Amino acid sequence: MAEQVQVTRFPNGLTVLTEHMPLLRSATVGIWVKRGSRHESPAMNGICHFIEHAVFKGTERRTALDIAVESDRLGGHFDAYTTHEQTGFALKVVDAALPAAFDLLSDMLARPRFDEEELRREQRVIIEEMKMVEDTPDELLTEIFSAAYFPGHPLGRPIEGTSETVSSFGHECTAEFHAGAYAPRNLVIAAAGNVSHEQLVELAGRAFERRGADSAAGADGDNTEPPAHAAPIIVQRKRELEQAHLLLASPWPSSRHEDRYAASLLGSIIGGGTSSRLWQRVREERGLAYSVGAGGSHFTDAGLFQIYAGTSPEQLDEVLDLSLSELRAARREPVGEEELRLVKDQSIASILLGLESTSARAGALARQEIVHGRRIPPDEIIARIEAVTPEDLLRLAREHFRTEALALGALGNLNGFKVDRARLEV
Repeated sequence: MAEQVQVTRFPNGLTVLTEHMPLLRSATVGIWVKRGSRHESPAMNGICHFIEHAVFKGTERRTALDIAVESDRLGGHFDAYTTHEQTGFALKVVDAALPAAFDLLSDMLARPRFDEEELRREQRVIIEEMKMVEDTPDELLTEIFSAAYFPGHPLGRPIEGTSETVSSFGHECTAEFHAGAYAPRNLVIAAAGNVSHEQLVELAGRAFERRGADSAAGADGDNTEPPAHAAPIIVQRKRELEQAHLLLASPWPSSRHEDRYAASLLGSIIGGGTSSRLWQRVREERGLAYSVGAGGSHFTDAGLFQIYAGTSPEQLDEVLDLSLSELRAARREPVGEEELRLVKDQSIASILLGLESTSARAGALARQEIVHGRRIPPDEIIARIEAVTPEDLLRLAREHFRTEALALGALGNLNGFKVDRARLEV
């Protein structure tokens, strides 16, 4: 696969990456910020997500309506999101509209107005978003569980913050946090499609070069490494729910760890799709759950493997037992060559299909720069996947699926469900 990736790094820390796909008439351009909720102090919990919303509410040159109308006129797809470790904004448009799309993006991120009245309205919107989480049991369980799994650490706090913190975000503190978090050294501009690297570098320079490398230094929060062995057991009854919701978790390799490719494959084998072990045993063979699966969350210095299922309260014990049996099986004997081949083929197909998407390519450029500091070509990723052996997966399972390291969360009308450490023996 021929590489058509170019990189320019400005003296103030701003990075611009492009991948030229000349046969397309589309382009995705985005700006990613190396700051997320783990870079917030407790009092500022939710400010990154709040700013992600607030930049849509007007700039020095555009009103909120101007931004909405211009985004629609460009005819593309506008995506914005906040995670624990980064914030992203990306716009997919026809290639000729890339300068206009970048002008809109850069204006929003470099010169937001943060009008007090607009901020108050957005506070109410985000608090309503929080209420949606409270009314969604699987999301609520994830928040409760994360707080116990990463006690006192930003990874355990909700990305959207709390009603108390969000209600305190006025113009002054929002603008101050923005100045530090959105400084050029924290920005990665990436584009893929029928794009000109030289053109994007020129546009980026005009928009951000005059902002110094040492703009307000804040926005680092508590970025310490999370606790290594938090293994809580949380059982919370909520009688008004029809289902019981279960999480079973263990430590997992980080996004920078050499085992990350093996971890992805093992997660897929256990619960990553309709052919996975959990899906087949829990849903297809026994009909115990509509929603069941497993997968890993990878942070730069930590990871978390989770099995999730939603089931009737009287079936919760059986679902837990089946989940534990799959962890024991992964520890006991190597994965068969045919099963490993299946998940390798799935993973490689996903990579190859992603190569046809300008959004996927631009996002990969930015994420790899932020996490690894370099472009990882698809050929290298595929080679690393192909190199994973059954012995690698067995070693990984034995290292991470340990009784003392397992954590559990359950939420709902639990029908007398009880669990202790001895029951989690693997």
